[in-house]
Amino acid sequence: MQEIKLNGIDKNGNEKVFSLSDFKGEKTILYFYPKDNTSGCTQEACNFRDNLNRLTACANVVGVSPDSIKSHLKFKEAQGLNFPLLSDTDHQLATLFNVWVEKSMYGRKYMGIERSTFILDENLNVIKEWRKVKVPGHVDDVISFFKNS
Repeated sequence: MQEIKLNGIDKNGNEKVFSLSDFKGEKTILYFYPKDNTSGCTQEACNFRDNLNRLTACANVVGVSPDSIKSHLKFKEAQGLNFPLLSDTDHQLATLFNVWVEKSMYGRKYMGIERSTFILDENLNVIKEWRKVKVPGHVDDVISFFKNS
C-alpha cells in the first residue's frame, strides 16, 4: 500500500505525523468521517470511544477526516476521544481508499468523504470494508465482525 504521511492527533492529544506503516503489525480499524463536531460524526466517534476497550482487544481505532489539526483538537477535547484522529486535508488517504467522492445535498454537487470503515490486517491489507455507513449500530457491526472471524 502506498505510504502517505498525515498530521494527526495521537490518543493522548499530542500532534504527530502518522503514516500507515505506523499501524503495521496490528489490525487497524480505519474509519473515515466527513466533519468534526457534526451530529452524525460526533455520534460515530462517541460510539467508537465508548466501545474502545472491546475494540482494542482486536484492533487499533483511527479516525480520518479532512478537518484541520486545530479542529481535531477541539473535537477530541470536547468529546473525550481516546484514539488518534488523522487530518487528511489534501484527501490523499481518502483518495487511496476511494472515499473522496462526489456527493449531493439539496441539488448541489460537491466533493466529500463517504462515511466508511476499513479493517486492515497486520500487513495493512483491507480484510473488511463498510461503505456508506449508517451510524446507528455500525460499531456493533464492527465488533461482530471480530467476534465472527
